[in-house]
Amino acid sequence: MDVDLVIRNGTVVTASDIWPDCDIAIKDGVIIAVGSSLPIKDGVKELQADGAFITPGGIDTHVHLSQFYEASADSITKTVVTDGEIPDMENYTGDTYDTGTRSAVAGGTTTVITFASQFRNDESLIPVIDEYHKLAKGKSYCDYAFHVIISNPTKHIVEKDLKRMVEEYGITSVKIYMTYKAFKLRDYEILDVMYAARKLGITTMVHAENADIIDWMTEHLEASGMAAPHHHGTSRPPIVEAEATNRVITLAELMDTPILLVHISGGHATKVIREAQTRLLPIHGETCPQYLFLLADSMRKDGFEGAKCVCSPPIREDKCDQDAIWAGIKNGTFTTLSSDHAPIKWNHPQGKQRGLAHGGGPQGRFQYVPNGLPGVETRVPLLFSGGVLTGRITPQKFVEVTATNPAKLYGLKRKGTIGPGFDADITVWYPQATFKPFRLTNEMLHHAIDYTPFEGIEFRNWPRYTLVRGKVVFSHGEVVGEMGYGEFQRRGKSTLAGPRDVWLSEWRPSP
Repeated sequence: MDVDLVIRNGTVVTASDIWPDCDIAIKDGVIIAVGSSLPIKDGVKELQADGAFITPGGIDTHVHLSQFYEASADSITKTVVTDGEIPDMENYTGDTYDTGTRSAVAGGTTTVITFASQFRNDESLIPVIDEYHKLAKGKSYCDYAFHVIISNPTKHIVEKDLKRMVEEYGITSVKIYMTYKAFKLRDYEILDVMYAARKLGITTMVHAENADIIDWMTEHLEASGMAAPHHHGTSRPPIVEAEATNRVITLAELMDTPILLVHISGGHATKVIREAQTRLLPIHGETCPQYLFLLADSMRKDGFEGAKCVCSPPIREDKCDQDAIWAGIKNGTFTTLSSDHAPIKWNHPQGKQRGLAHGGGPQGRFQYVPNGLPGVETRVPLLFSGGVLTGRITPQKFVEVTATNPAKLYGLKRKGTIGPGFDADITVWYPQATFKPFRLTNEMLHHAIDYTPFEGIEFRNWPRYTLVRGKVVFSHGEVVGEMGYGEFQRRGKSTLAGPRDVWLSEWRPSP
């Protein structure tokens, strides 16, 4: 057999099966054979798995890179034209495509889907997409694609630009917000987006929180002197997420269109999604490691330290919410597990420290703390170590939510599993018997951020090799791939549940 590389003697895991004593043959970046004792000609490079698990490379479908703003800010109203480099890097507090994707491959992720973000005064999506292509080109260690964030769905955008986005750029998903002043859409505007998305086969992602409740609660908490970081969670009790989740599912049912509820944090919203799914609505759920492994006491640390864990929706107080998220992973309520990598430096005046710049004493004011956590490197190892190796989920479920379902949901037809004809995006783990557990420190990670919310968590395994299209890009703790090797991925339509042609009235969308 004429191949470029063979991985020998691994325990291959897909979303449906586990195959021990297995080899994988790779040619021109593509898997051409999977089986035991594959006959390979002499001189072919071999990678020994030594019986360890081999899983598809992770696909992280919720990653913010090279965005020189954060969603809770409203000072930028129009996309900044660049030469492909971040302006004013001294005051940039996030990850760029090079540092973010370097971190991704070091954690077993081989494809990221990032965001091209429209601002209120952007009259077209096309220059926005072009701008993010400039920021990403030649800088990625892994393959990448874009979602488009829509904050101003004008008639031109929903009738013209979305069609061009799909047909010319191969982008088949959008994200909308129900909160944040700079991005939130009214229900009427959400229906406009859904109407267009249904026609074009676009998957609509939704950040579901009730903005008015948040604003009212924040104002009244501030008036009561309750402004410390942990009161970010007080301002957003689980019902805030659940109400918006129920409302947007209602809109999606009216429009008969599939949606994904992103970064679900609590049991109440999980139940709403599950109930919609049992009625066979094409409703998908996404959650994140912070809701599986952290509780709100992470925001109650001394002084201002809790600001490191401020994100939206917030990490929850009650362990029953955490247990509900685990149950949602196991029973299929959650289609995907993403990182929501929204990295913001801690020790920087434009980073998390902004929460101290508006008074409030040593604990600051939570409403000014930039929302978001770093997590693209830790997502896959956290679920493997804390889920598979503890027996909370099966290896097949791990593969389903970290790779296979993300590929299906977002139209990455050559990715997400291990089989002939698929890209050789592969994670090889350490043999469990030889791995020495360790507690994570930020210095071990490869991002550009100066903290991790998962500091001190014990890991019982970590990726040993990461391969992107057959090339080893991470090996034994070191990134060995080349910046620029990652390629932009044009995507097709989702192959998961779509419109049902079931309607709530006599109204029908026009062809």
